[in-house]
Amino acid sequence: MIRLLYLFTLALCALPFVPGVLGILIPAFSWLPPLGLTTPNLSAFDAVIQWPALTQSLWLTLFTGLGSTGLAVLFCFLILRQYWNSPHWQRVEHSLSPMLAMPHVAFAIGFAFTFAPAGWFFRLFEAIGLDTHGWFSLIKDEYGIGLLLALAIKETPFLLLMSISVLQQIKVNRLTAVASGLGYSHNESWLKVILPQWLPGMRLPIFAVAAYGISVVDVALILGPARPPTFSVLVWQWFNEPELTLLPRAAVGAMVLLGLALLALGLIRLLEWLMLQHCRQWQIDGPRHLSSKAHRRLHQPRAKLRFPSYAPFVLIPILVIPVLVLWSFAHRWRFPDLLPNRYSLRFWQQESLSLVELAANSISLALVSSLCALVLAVACLEYRQQYQRGIPSWLIALPMVLPQLSLLFGIQITTYLIPGQWYWLWVAWSHLFFVFPYLYLALDGPWRNYDIRLDQSARSLGLNGWQTWWRVKRPLLLPAIWLGLAVGVSVSLAQYLPTQMLGAGRISTLTTEAVALASGQDRRVSAIYGLLQGVLPFLFFTLAIAASRYSARYTRRTQQQRRERPDDIICGKPHYK
Repeated sequence: MIRLLYLFTLALCALPFVPGVLGILIPAFSWLPPLGLTTPNLSAFDAVIQWPALTQSLWLTLFTGLGSTGLAVLFCFLILRQYWNSPHWQRVEHSLSPMLAMPHVAFAIGFAFTFAPAGWFFRLFEAIGLDTHGWFSLIKDEYGIGLLLALAIKETPFLLLMSISVLQQIKVNRLTAVASGLGYSHNESWLKVILPQWLPGMRLPIFAVAAYGISVVDVALILGPARPPTFSVLVWQWFNEPELTLLPRAAVGAMVLLGLALLALGLIRLLEWLMLQHCRQWQIDGPRHLSSKAHRRLHQPRAKLRFPSYAPFVLIPILVIPVLVLWSFAHRWRFPDLLPNRYSLRFWQQESLSLVELAANSISLALVSSLCALVLAVACLEYRQQYQRGIPSWLIALPMVLPQLSLLFGIQITTYLIPGQWYWLWVAWSHLFFVFPYLYLALDGPWRNYDIRLDQSARSLGLNGWQTWWRVKRPLLLPAIWLGLAVGVSVSLAQYLPTQMLGAGRISTLTTEAVALASGQDRRVSAIYGLLQGVLPFLFFTLAIAASRYSARYTRRTQQQRRERPDDIICGKPHYK
């Protein structure tokens, strides 16, 4: 059974790339017989090349994608350097869950309501007597700075979470102790000793962040510039053209977007090689020679900071929630009033029926895709433990580092060839395709840390394979399973492009409606959808944490009861003295 699930997972991870690639290659050469395009040509390539402001859109995409990735990596490293293994690290680690639970769309809507020209931030400045007329706005600015900052702030907690296992593997305490004995300061130890080992271990998460920044559509629609937009938004607009004969142009755009993402990943890898391997003089030039006073200042224990450096990454996501709540209940809120003049439940009552239906669709899709991904991930991890052969890392990484728009365009073209209207099934399958890598990586660490000798002891006492897994291994890994399931649900709830493209507009979720309403509808309605879209993942994370703690306490209580009654039943067989 495990072997069949393993083979099915391999097919799930590998097969979608075939129609994904062929589905953009073939239409790109204007060959679509159902639309009457039977003569291959390069007209679509010419249409893309001659598009006005194409170069500006491409440079804007590289600037926002690579810029947000660079800032997120820099912020992550500075926070780790300052707080790792310090008394404040527990506070930083505990703040990661609520920040990760908030989807990108909900954060983008709250960010827009906070930093828009009529947002709460400008209202605060007006309240203290500053004239904000003519100030630069971060929302839909022509340079994409607001989009860049929002992506960097949202992705920094993800990189911090991924850094925990990397730093635990390279044994930071020993390295810093040895470096300190050789005369290196704390900052020098992290820059010259920890960074060259931390950065290669973070390659896959950094690639995932960069690929998302290059190909993001939903956040760019809310925060990004409009004239011209980022290239991913431009391709999305081409794809939504009502004239179907223009699909070859969208296919060429999807190919260019894929090439742009691969170029960005190549640039990141080249920069890493240049910094860590080619130009290594800065790593081996030894500690700086400082005066005795400066030496004592650098080596003294780190003092408590009044304003922690990680505060913006906690305060901004927390600040957007009250802003969304205020806008959802505001009946009249004139600028520059700091708070609404009148409150009302009218908009909640007006959208209640739609909210229930959309929440049901979102939760059902999230639970089905996450539970299926959980079964497949557990089966693959058990197969790796038994046969020492797992899914290749590069195959798991492909859905995370390749642009969704490029893959889904080809997959959707392929689904047109299959008769029947299976939209819900296609959407659930696409969610499963993108949820599985994250859930697999979330469970990979606990499975590797599990002591296999416990299974061997249980088998020697008469338990079969299934009984060993259920009575010995499952209780120990159940907290990780609950949290992994919450990760899968949150990833599924945040999917925008798979739901829109493979659902053909017939499957609506909170995410799709939130993005549609954030493009110019009433701010109160947009706030309601953004708030609910952000609350659902947080609710699942809260339930998962509560369930993991309960299961851990239940396991400890059960083990204690068994230790108090050692002569009862051992492995299902009577124990005689």
